[in-house]
Amino acid sequence: MVKVKTFSIPIKVFHAHEELEQLDRQVNEFLAREEIKKVISVSDAVTTDDKGAAIGLVRVVTYKTRE
Repeated sequence: MVKVKTFSIPIKVFHAHEELEQLDRQVNEFLAREEIKKVISVSDAVTTDDKGAAIGLVRVVTYKTRE
């Protein structure tokens, strides 16, 4: 069965690198905890405020379960 999981994190000025590492950890911990063996795709999208400044990141992971 193919499933989709969404992760998100706010981005603060001058902390983007740390926040991306935190997002990577969240995704990797989920994949390990759920024993996911096959990832089909990973996609990132930036969220912005009304002035166009980046304020967050959404990561969508499509994966296949054993079922």
